Amino acid sequence: MHQPAITGTGVFTPSQIITNDELVVAFNAYVDLFNAEHADAIAAGDIPAKTHSNADFIFAASGIEQRYVLDKEGVLDPTRMFPRFRERADDEPSLMAEIAVKAATTALEQAGRTAGDVDAVICAASNMERAYPAMAVEIQQLLGIEGFAFDMNVACSSATFGIQQAADMIRSGSARSVLMVNPEITSGHLEWRDRDCHFIFGDVCTAVLIERAEDATGIRFDIVDTRLLTQFSSNIRNNNGFLRRTRPYGVEDRRDMQFMQEGRKVFKQVVPIVATLMTAHLADNGIAPEDLKRMWLHQANKSMNDLIGKKVMGREPTRDEQPNILQDYANTSSAGSIIAFSKHSDDFEPGDLGVICSFGAGYSVGSVIVRCAGA
Repeated sequence: MHQPAITGTGVFTPSQIITNDELVVAFNAYVDLFNAEHADAIAAGDIPAKTHSNADFIFAASGIEQRYVLDKEGVLDPTRMFPRFRERADDEPSLMAEIAVKAATTALEQAGRTAGDVDAVICAASNMERAYPAMAVEIQQLLGIEGFAFDMNVACSSATFGIQQAADMIRSGSARSVLMVNPEITSGHLEWRDRDCHFIFGDVCTAVLIERAEDATGIRFDIVDTRLLTQFSSNIRNNNGFLRRTRPYGVEDRRDMQFMQEGRKVFKQVVPIVATLMTAHLADNGIAPEDLKRMWLHQANKSMNDLIGKKVMGREPTRDEQPNILQDYANTSSAGSIIAFSKHSDDFEPGDLGVICSFGAGYSVGSVIVRCAGA
């Protein structure tokens, strides 16, 4: 059995930013257009009038101040309210593969590796740009990696689930080095016209290189242990799928074909599930909460993370112990915890312990305990 280790990470951040103020101006303009267009139906009580959003509400509800997106113009168009991407020919790189290559290149450079050192690619994300061929195989081809590749989707937990798959390959000897990428174009599945969630998501791509510890050429984080859990719930859901056109009214603009959630139920149900799993995972590895230097949690909601951290630590965690990046990036689905890890791990010294934890639709939870092993 070989010891798996994280030896490199990469983050691709789009160049365009939407602030809360900008988003609110566009959303409120959309609301005014909608209410004017449906004035008679609203007056008759057939449909409710839509209400304005505001930046204070967004920050209080989420802790988010801005988000990065691949197309700002389409999202902020009150007559559209979703991104506008150029349709690419089949012989062009897909958008997801393009941003995955950028993040992957950074991860390989950090690890001191080239494509020739990688045996496998996992594309783990909440949505795939197409059904087949697998996004991972395209990414593999663009990078010039030999071996094999596959896609996987466990929504916001895709990255931690992907790390376990990679770690298991390393342990068993089926691969020496695995590249795990998370191209999250969440602006495409968000319903920007829904006041309850129009501010939640942003675009990004992360990448993690996992290889045998003995092969590492620089700083590495040994994967001490991983733990996964799933429990079915419809409280976070997107009903879009390949059978859509086979059903009555299936191709119409329906609300359930974008991201939907029962936010209060999710908060109430997910927090104890995550805290219980993390606490048990640490205990089973003989690690006390106070032994942790840092927790890199899924970046969905600041209040949720604060409560999870408090339950795990038995006290309020410090900003250093539990860094947040969602104020800048918003919720980036599976990539959030990896952004936090990538940006807040440079100060680790040999022996320092941390936990990468993600959670989301499914419900799904993934916990990865790491120990810095130095160079």
